[in-house]
Amino acid sequence: MTDITSLRPLFAILVSAVAIPVILSLKRRPNVREGVTITVAVAKFAIVASMVPGVLSGMRYVFSFGQLATGIELAFRVDALGLLFGLLASLLWIVTSFYSIGYMRGLDEHAQTRYFASFAASLASAIGVAFASNLLTLFVCYELLTVSTYPLVTHDETDEARAAGRKYLAYTFGGGVAVLGGTVLVFVLAGTTAFTPGGLEGLATADPTLARAAFALLAAGFGVKAALMPVHSWLPDAMVAPTPVSGLLHAVAVVKSGVFGIARVVLDVYGTGTMEQLGVGLPLAAIAAFTLLTASIIALRQDNLKRRLAYSTISQLSYIVLGLGLLHGQALTGGLLHIPAHAFMKLTLFFCAGAIHVETHTDDISDMAGIGKRMPLTMAAFAVAAAGMAGIPLVAGFVSKWYLVIGALSLNGGLVFAAALLVSGVLNIAYFWPIVYQAYFESPDGHDEKPLIGGPLGGQDKVRADGGNDHASDVADGHSDEGEVPKPEHVDHLGKHDEEHEHHGGPPAGGWDDRGWRGGESTWFMLGPILTAATLSLLLGTVPYTAVFLRIVDTIVGNLPGVMA
Repeated sequence: MTDITSLRPLFAILVSAVAIPVILSLKRRPNVREGVTITVAVAKFAIVASMVPGVLSGMRYVFSFGQLATGIELAFRVDALGLLFGLLASLLWIVTSFYSIGYMRGLDEHAQTRYFASFAASLASAIGVAFASNLLTLFVCYELLTVSTYPLVTHDETDEARAAGRKYLAYTFGGGVAVLGGTVLVFVLAGTTAFTPGGLEGLATADPTLARAAFALLAAGFGVKAALMPVHSWLPDAMVAPTPVSGLLHAVAVVKSGVFGIARVVLDVYGTGTMEQLGVGLPLAAIAAFTLLTASIIALRQDNLKRRLAYSTISQLSYIVLGLGLLHGQALTGGLLHIPAHAFMKLTLFFCAGAIHVETHTDDISDMAGIGKRMPLTMAAFAVAAAGMAGIPLVAGFVSKWYLVIGALSLNGGLVFAAALLVSGVLNIAYFWPIVYQAYFESPDGHDEKPLIGGPLGGQDKVRADGGNDHASDVADGHSDEGEVPKPEHVDHLGKHDEEHEHHGGPPAGGWDDRGWRGGESTWFMLGPILTAATLSLLLGTVPYTAVFLRIVDTIVGNLPGVMA
């Protein structure tokens, strides 16, 4: 590997950070504000993408602010693993920015300027996480990501949103403390926290008990944002946020920063050899297998669509952690490839849920029978992404899960992990297929209530769906940007108004309208990103090398010493 001093890692971070005050200054000029957001998102992606050829040819782009103290450096470095996360986050910020315009204006949301500024701050922090060259820099950016996403989680400003925000901070800051403790212990044991392919030599010869303790702290700290059980419960509660924020939380930045942190620890702090020597890979894989199965079972019982997707996310993130814990080349490839695969598919699913909410004010799956007539393109994209989540061929999820299963079967005792992956795939079909089936093949007055979601455990009693005002009439000043927050008595915990409006969710009187397949179901600011994310899922599932992400993953795994192919 050849290190090249470059400003590009710094520019990739700063381009969205500098945009924050610009966006805030454009409060009364929303069209210009959104134009700046999209321009900055494209610029960020262009900077990150410009480093792809160099990284694939063996170069690393490095920028350092210098040493803060002996052995402690604040520096950024773009290697293959950082590029995987950075390229993904910057690409999907473009897609999410367009979607956010359609979503926020469709609901005539309040505080849109704050929303877009917080999004820019979140992406600056996420790229900082991706390009951090050591544990200390990663910790700083990891905590900044928590701070910058908090206004997004609490955007709705209801009691439920504030409660979810407090829980989010408690969990993620607690995880941050664990990461800091692990970082300090690694520094004491190894004399450095710099990321090194194959791991730090000092950890291989350190006291095994202390080395295991440092790993436990780091894995637990990053595991909070990776939503490993039992530190997962903040994630479903964060569904009170607007759907584009849910996409950010579940597909792009926050949860991916958690699994990315675990990947850094496994591959570049400890290394697979030291992990095997210490015996910490198997417990990590076991926790991941337990999480992916348990979360899938819980998802079966959720009637609120966003909560079902939330538990699906908890399950799918553990596929990535499982691949890392198995320490085998093909399992590592599958786990790392599932980072972009899950991002494309889950972003599609959340975008679809948001479009349904904006257009029909419907949040519960039990109210969606026949909705494929009203929103055919949206539900078609949902079906594609759902198939990929279950590992159906031709969609991204199949490729990553294929590598995971083959990698598990290549290990002694790996059969149990392969079985867990296959069972989870069946459970994915069980909780996604009824949604697709009833959307296209049932009618509102002729559908059967699915036993998997029937009864009080279905989630209808205490779900928190989209934050957001459903009607423009609730905005006092008539402006979409800074109107009043709807009073709590006007909005229930599902985001539906209890005033006498013509439609509160579910099919209207007379059934769903037939909008056809030409895009009449929603604005193209929402449909375009939905179809784009679904297309990316198909591209990664059919031509993974051409889509570049598999080439990056092969570069990561190929540079690891001592990893079985």
